[in-house]
Amino acid sequence: MTAERAADDVTGRDGLVFADPEGLGIGLVVADTTDAPLAAHHPEIPSEHALLGFEGVRAYTHDPERSRALLERLMGARELRPGTWELRGERRGGTITYDPAPAGAMAIPGAGTVHHVAWGTTVEDHPAWFARLQQAGVQSSPIIDRHYFKAIYYREPSGVLFELSDDEPGFTVDVPLERLGEVVILPPQLEPHRDAIVANLTPLPDPRASWTTTP
Repeated sequence: MTAERAADDVTGRDGLVFADPEGLGIGLVVADTTDAPLAAHHPEIPSEHALLGFEGVRAYTHDPERSRALLERLMGARELRPGTWELRGERRGGTITYDPAPAGAMAIPGAGTVHHVAWGTTVEDHPAWFARLQQAGVQSSPIIDRHYFKAIYYREPSGVLFELSDDEPGFTVDVPLERLGEVVILPPQLEPHRDAIVANLTPLPDPRASWTTTP
């Protein structure tokens, strides 16, 4: 995996840009925020190297102006620069940047792509957001119980699929926090298909295999 050093065009701060094994572009940027960190703690990762949160997402569109009214009037976003909006709640915020879609290219879902952009809300506010979408005439899914959280899905005018999810009960409803990531966890309705699902998963490489030690 090769990373390039580059200034983030949204924040202007230093960053590293690279692609995951399936071709999905990822950037690590130096954040300057008062948001509480979302850092996970692990004995093999020094705290100064821990990821602190999710800064933002990027999406392709032919006309970001189509999304302005929904982002600003309905969702309360503010424009940081042309094509980039910030959404901020009581605890933290994030950005979405619309990049020009490649000429003649069509979106094909699958490996190396992102299915949807998820925005978080609380259990208490989630029903009010559903009512807000309906009152604005936005076509959306009903509130769907995902076992780990409840979600609402809708497409914004540029065609990006948005998800509004609440924050309870969380992934520790099935597995203790200290064991998260050790095994594949599935919601109850998918457990009967566990063997077929696991058989089609590509194991993530063990980063320890590339570590070098000094005598």
